[in-house]
Amino acid sequence: MANPVFNRADAFNGRTAVQPVNPYAQPGYAAPSAAELGTMYQAPSASPVDTGRLTYEDVLIKSIGMLAVLLVGATFGWVFAPVVFGMIWFAAIAALALGLVNSFKREPSPVLITLYAILEGVFVGCLSRLYNIAWDGIVLQAVIASLAVFGTMLALFASGKVRATAKGTKIMLGLMLGYIVFSIINCILMVTGAVTDPWGLRTSLTIFGLPLGVVLGVLVVALAAYSFVVDFDAIQRGVRGGAPARYAWTAAFGLLVTLVWLYLEILRLLAILRR
Repeated sequence: MANPVFNRADAFNGRTAVQPVNPYAQPGYAAPSAAELGTMYQAPSASPVDTGRLTYEDVLIKSIGMLAVLLVGATFGWVFAPVVFGMIWFAAIAALALGLVNSFKREPSPVLITLYAILEGVFVGCLSRLYNIAWDGIVLQAVIASLAVFGTMLALFASGKVRATAKGTKIMLGLMLGYIVFSIINCILMVTGAVTDPWGLRTSLTIFGLPLGVVLGVLVVALAAYSFVVDFDAIQRGVRGGAPARYAWTAAFGLLVTLVWLYLEILRLLAILRR
């Protein structure tokens, strides 16, 4: 599984299941009367909501809520980015720390997930404002593109035309690991002054006449798009496996992480294209 948020949670990786309760083994149990049995038989079946299990509606509501919280934080960051010096770095470090904590927690914490959404929103808002100052209109383009990718992958998954496979996930993990190694090396070269280009190797190297950053950008956007499929597949397994309803927070957090990653990569790709 690619997204560590879903990988650590037992509810989404098949390592847990709802255990049935035998009422006959409970202390003080009294057998129901014939009339009570008739009433129970005619009553509608218990829904996942009644039994406290995860539903797609839970995931949808929590996801929309966390996206709204992120947008509030982004608005704050957008407005105060030019005024409060260093706010972007504080928000970035704090969001990264909370993101790691939430990713490796087996049980979801609504408070920590909400705090992450706020701080991540502040960071995204600050960064977006800086990008928009340099390239007017680029933020709106990145937002539209991100939502289009998310909506397309959701529609393809819902229709059954795209599914996560073990081979595809392994390939994606290998490519993501390689991309992380490249990003670390690129940052080191930029910090040490070995590469003076503002984007480092992304624009100082070319492939068939195209900046390396463009080729990488397209590849990483494709990886993020496939990551959504893996996330949807994990959520589907959680719902079908009868995971507790509280794991809707974990699902919302995982989707938010992937969406922010996609948005930032598209933002950088558009910036390189508009040099």
